[in-house]
Amino acid sequence: MEFSEVLARRRMVRNYADEPVDVEVLEEVARAAFRAPSAGNSQGLGVVLITDPDIRKEVARIAEEDEYVAMGFDPWISRAPGHIVISVSEEVYHRRYQEPDKLGPDGEIEWPVPYWWVDAGAAMMAVLLAAVDKGLAAGFLGVHSVPDLSALVGLPADQKPIGIITVGRPAPDRRSRSLDRRPARENVIVHRDRWQG
Repeated sequence: MEFSEVLARRRMVRNYADEPVDVEVLEEVARAAFRAPSAGNSQGLGVVLITDPDIRKEVARIAEEDEYVAMGFDPWISRAPGHIVISVSEEVYHRRYQEPDKLGPDGEIEWPVPYWWVDAGAAMMAVLLAAVDKGLAAGFLGVHSVPDLSALVGLPADQKPIGIITVGRPAPDRRSRSLDRRPARENVIVHRDRWQG
């Protein structure tokens, strides 16, 4: 599949067909996270692939899937055959930026932008695109309870999850009201040289 087609097909899916996906394919999609940039080559990302149905149901409970279903949405979290939890360790970045090749004359940088979150977002997008490239669909949901999710998947204390990517074969889904914004073409504005009203 051409990259432009992967980009065009990528969207957040909120329902999955009741079809299995080979775990090897899910692992390949999950590994795409590690192809994303890593500031200073810090390598602070963590990835957990969940395929066990009972654990996926527990993720759905933590994410309050029942409330989504009560609003008329499908049980897309528990139905997805794969969940990919991306996490990141801020501590790893601080340690890396205290090493001699990154340390400035005044010590560690002041972090005007927290690169760990930037890298985690890049890893998330790499996974979303990898799913599409494999002919699958994916959706992202935020973490409703960081402590519960961290405990469920056994994350080390320094690893903080940014969310969960659901992966599977797409099924018809209910359109989110968040899509009722300006048409996409109106949102696509690339300013040249300066921001122009």
